[in-house]
Amino acid sequence: MRDPSLRRSYTLFRAFLREQSEPERCYTLLARDAADQVERHAPLKGAVVADVGGGSGHFTEEFRRRGATGLLFEPDPAELHARGRVPDGAVVADGYLLPLADGAADICFSSNVLEHVADPGTFLSEMIRVTRPDGLIYVSFTNWLSPWGGHETAPWHYLGAERARARYRRRTGRPAKHTLGENLFALHIGRTLRQVRARDDVAVLTARSRYAPFLAEAIPRLPGVREVATWNLLLILRRLP
Repeated sequence: MRDPSLRRSYTLFRAFLREQSEPERCYTLLARDAADQVERHAPLKGAVVADVGGGSGHFTEEFRRRGATGLLFEPDPAELHARGRVPDGAVVADGYLLPLADGAADICFSSNVLEHVADPGTFLSEMIRVTRPDGLIYVSFTNWLSPWGGHETAPWHYLGAERARARYRRRTGRPAKHTLGENLFALHIGRTLRQVRARDDVAVLTARSRYAPFLAEAIPRLPGVREVATWNLLLILRRLP
């Protein structure tokens, strides 16, 4: 699937809509796509890749399939067991304090985790710390004002997080998995870009809409519009010496 393209965006979106019923297909496709994005900037073969918040291990497995040494760090044991088995070499660890030495990883990777941490600046700093000079940091997140910002309660989060949660419970008979301010946070594109660009230890290689079929790099440059139209921001950073 050429990136960007309508075919790729359609395929990933269709898989996402079936994530609950076909999680293996959804996350296998997403892992392949993410690995392709990484390899535009650095080879995976022979690299040490730290997958931070990698859940049940789909991304780590894809990195290993391409010849990398994949290290999986996940704070939630339930996520590690989501496929009925714990991925080989997985470590229960918090992204705020990774059990790695400075510069231990060639690539530090995190997919759709940043919106779930209360202090994204510290989380990013830890990813940067464990990445060697000239290494890559890959981080993507769903921003709050995205149509999917409320996750399972979207798009009703536009009318307020509590109202969206109440509607979800009425409709499904169970509470929503995510609660704003507890395990989901209102992360915004503009503020995040300003914080990253102000750092002197990384250079921004790309800041783009992760799934857009066209204008992927142009959309995040448009103040206001980007907060809705980006859907999911992908940042690929180069660790500076």
